[in-house]
Amino acid sequence: MDEPGPPKTRHPAIRYTLLGTGWLLIALTPVVGPLPGPGGVFVLAGGLTLVLRNSRWARRAFARSKRRWPRFGDLADRGLRRKSARRRRERARQGEVR
Repeated sequence: MDEPGPPKTRHPAIRYTLLGTGWLLIALTPVVGPLPGPGGVFVLAGGLTLVLRNSRWARRAFARSKRRWPRFGDLADRGLRRKSARRRRERARQGEVR
């Protein structure tokens, strides 16, 4: 489990490297997309994950899009395996049982 306390932050050089790698993967998606198989989907998902985890701007934009399109937000949360999505599903299950 996560330890209580202040959130852990990465060194800026590591964060910027991961952010750049994420943008690079997103940029490579159209190149990988036409190749046989679902490779482009996984490259895009990996790039989006890296960008969302390392960019405050991207997180804010993602939160705005989740409020505007809730179904998209739910699917994205499941794909990213976010703890908040698991908590919401658990609460919904507990509400059904009661």
